[in-house]
Amino acid sequence: MAYSEKILEEILNRIDIVELISSYIPLKRAGRNFKALCPFHQEKTPSFMVSPQKQIYHCFGCHSGGNAFSFLMRYEHIEFNEAVRMLAKKAGITLQQTQDRDNSFLIYYKINQLTADFYQNLLNSPEGSKAVEYLRNRKINESIQKLLKIGFASSRWDALLQYLRERDYSVSVLEKLGLILSKENGGYYDRFRNRIIFPIFDIKSRIIGFGARIIQEDVDKDQAKYLNSPTTPLYTKGEHLYGLNLAKEHIIRNDSVIVVEGYFDFIVPFQAGLKNIVASLGTAFTPEQARTIKRYTHNVIMVYDGDNAGQLATLRSLDTFLEEDMVVKIVDMPAGFDPDLYVRTYGIEALNNLIINSRNIFDYKLAVLKSMYDRDSPEGKTRIASEMLTTISKLTQPISRATYIKMLSEEIDIREDALLLQLKRAEAYTSCLEKVDFNFKSSEKVDVHPTEKLLIRLMLEEEDIIKRLKEMITPEDFQNEKTSQIVSILFDLVSQGKKIMVNNLLNYFPQQDNILPLLCELSLSPSIDDNDKEKIIEDCVYRLKERKIKIQRENLHREIKLAQRVGDTERLNILIKEFCRLSRSMFKKER
Repeated sequence: MAYSEKILEEILNRIDIVELISSYIPLKRAGRNFKALCPFHQEKTPSFMVSPQKQIYHCFGCHSGGNAFSFLMRYEHIEFNEAVRMLAKKAGITLQQTQDRDNSFLIYYKINQLTADFYQNLLNSPEGSKAVEYLRNRKINESIQKLLKIGFASSRWDALLQYLRERDYSVSVLEKLGLILSKENGGYYDRFRNRIIFPIFDIKSRIIGFGARIIQEDVDKDQAKYLNSPTTPLYTKGEHLYGLNLAKEHIIRNDSVIVVEGYFDFIVPFQAGLKNIVASLGTAFTPEQARTIKRYTHNVIMVYDGDNAGQLATLRSLDTFLEEDMVVKIVDMPAGFDPDLYVRTYGIEALNNLIINSRNIFDYKLAVLKSMYDRDSPEGKTRIASEMLTTISKLTQPISRATYIKMLSEEIDIREDALLLQLKRAEAYTSCLEKVDFNFKSSEKVDVHPTEKLLIRLMLEEEDIIKRLKEMITPEDFQNEKTSQIVSILFDLVSQGKKIMVNNLLNYFPQQDNILPLLCELSLSPSIDDNDKEKIIEDCVYRLKERKIKIQRENLHREIKLAQRVGDTERLNILIKEFCRLSRSMFKKER
């Protein structure tokens, strides 16, 4: 592999496959996925499937499939390295083909993990008693503290610095990770002191940064209530969502996400049972965060503080979701409440009721603007229209646009044609559909035994199943060379403690196109009912081993006949003993 695993993973994390493929062919929503007429063979009924959650595509007609790299290679007729370069440029990533960067990132994750452990231990020490009391008053229980690895930074100036120095980590690396700051007159000190610490996790539950909150707001009026890690090789503000690693499966299950602003606004509702929730770590939402959410759902419900001073600026940032063709609703919290306080005061059901009664972004934004500007004056009408048309222009569906133009016309008493003229002046409509070359060869479908396919399908659904099967079978138990390779890599990745994500897994087979469709087909197959999994695993493992023994016996039978023909008595006796051993093994299994 010319490029490191980390580089390829970073590119895929920044590229939305739905956005990429839709720039070449029109996609239509089909449940959680998207469908289209396959660009790689002629068909009348769409069989080309794109999964925003798994970031892969597969055609059930011609059996092509893969991730963003695979699609670009096939569509543009280019080599793997060229596809990497094109997508890296699109993602704004400067390529580095050395292993040094990959090794550095492993060290960075290790340092952040040690840092989180250090802060967590301090929380549970006598030094952390004040922080423990604060968390108790905020109704944060011990189990959620452990789950989120919440910690405490003492008031000592160099506690973390000394701890990490004793483990031979250089100050230059610690400074690069935003854990320490340099003094003007030389030396270093800890960035976070006398604060509660919230580790920030990426989607793979790796710690990429930290947030920190002061315990007493009246200690120093000049102190910021919250501090976050600066931009580091692992963490970029505006690209991550707090709690997404825990919430993603619930978001998929509910087909919606609740978005709040801060740590406690996430923790308290999550602790109370609202699991499809994330925090934006700030008020302005970014395109990167919107695209990340889009991989799991198209339905977003924003929950704002009742006293949000930057309400209009924040609402403008939500147009990002509309540009991504997502549905946005807004919960208007009562004045003086945020989600954290509201749940602690009235309970989670009260918040759920507010969520059920959330308003769409058009109605909510219009209500805010009407409270700010006089809709009876020319100036007020102009301001309201300008703000609302900015939002309407982000809508991708013509019917939605027409509906909201009509509603806006009625609300501010301006003719629809005048609003449409203003809208057309404010935006440029551009669309083009590239011609597709259908002269190509369909991907060869891998001929795989149903038992092997079913086991791999189960492993792609749950990492725990991979760990269990690793103790029960070996890659050599799979008779197909390709499935044996897949299982071997799955076992290796689990042994290394790495998360299994299909779009990244495909990078291990960049030149073996017939494996990619198989993985995509199995990954996009309907999930197997949890009640059936135990029996299926047991049956599959039995059949897999039984099939292997049968094949071995057939091979031995042929070798025995050959040894008899040539009169090789010594080899014949060895082969017969092995044949009898395998026969006894089969007999035991059948009993």
